[in-house]
Amino acid sequence: MSYGQGTVDALRARAAAGDMTAQFNLARLHVSGTGVPEDLSAAVKWYRLAAEQGHAGAQHGLGVRYATGTGVPQNDEKAVSWYQRAARQGHWEGQFRLGRMYARGAGIERDDIHAVRWYRAAADQGHAEAQFSLGQMYFNGRGVSQDRSEAARWVRLAAAQGRETAQTTLASMYETGTGVPTDLARAARWYRLAALQGNPAAQVTLGYLHDSGRGVPQDHTAAIRWIRLAADQGHAEGQFALGNMYFGGRGVPRDIGAAVQWIHRSAEQGYVRAQFNLALSYQAGTGVERDPIRAMRWLRRAAIQGDERAQHNLGVNYANGTGVPQDLVTAHMWLSLAASVETSPTPGDSAAARDIIATRLTPAELVESSRRQRNWTPVAERK
Repeated sequence: MSYGQGTVDALRARAAAGDMTAQFNLARLHVSGTGVPEDLSAAVKWYRLAAEQGHAGAQHGLGVRYATGTGVPQNDEKAVSWYQRAARQGHWEGQFRLGRMYARGAGIERDDIHAVRWYRAAADQGHAEAQFSLGQMYFNGRGVSQDRSEAARWVRLAAAQGRETAQTTLASMYETGTGVPTDLARAARWYRLAALQGNPAAQVTLGYLHDSGRGVPQDHTAAIRWIRLAADQGHAEGQFALGNMYFGGRGVPRDIGAAVQWIHRSAEQGYVRAQFNLALSYQAGTGVERDPIRAMRWLRRAAIQGDERAQHNLGVNYANGTGVPQDLVTAHMWLSLAASVETSPTPGDSAAARDIIATRLTPAELVESSRRQRNWTPVAERK
């Protein structure tokens, strides 16, 4: 709708006269800067006047201002109060946001049962994000008995409305047979719908499916096209996957230099698999000049995040003094951590190397290694 000066003046006059619908609409104009200067303080003023008269949309809008701290000091408790008023009037967005506040424990004590109640109220009205959130509650058994089939039902409703995260989640459920029968063709179709909306996680997974021929005809060219779309958006896994495609020459000519460049971009974002592979490249001089010191830097970053392969290699390098001064206590610590992970591809190797090093340590050094292990916790890098 176009707002000329005459229209705005008439709206302002009605708002000043106490018309709550006019007050609500004038507040929205001040939020967007349509026909009037953008002015969040003025928006709050008009939202409040309408909200206090019982306008559900204004109550929700005022709640959003308090939740985000725009036009007023941020205050989750006040946000909850206004969301409650809107929700009780059946305002679906207010119901959804109130459910989310209960689920997060923001501004009110966390209560999954109340979160489910309000998510369901909005979901029953067709609110896509509430449907997806309710599906997540069923998936995780929060506020309801865990029911993966019911989770799939609600996620499907959200996905059918075009919510890309729901489409990706539903695709994953079909891919893994979680809550629905395994159906790779359906998984690929839902991944494609999300990928066409630009969802990078869906683009990467659709690329994987084309690369392996699962659920779709095998097509390395299609795989590289979808994976590149994700990588170009800065998606760390997409960058790593594109690097691997260049390493293998699948869908593109084999190019080790390009492979290392993409893997390096992924590693810089904290993607642990890329960090480990980049360390191997520097260790072996594959696609880059051999550099044991840089190899150790990348191994350390991956090891700190909990990658047991990096922990193993880091321990071996400390034991041998490769890229760092020899340090048997630190070597023993990292090899012990690697050996403690049952899923490690080389648990026996790590344990054997650890035990050999243990014979070269004093009792005090073994105690120090044990102390470091107890105090160590993985730390994920910020993306």
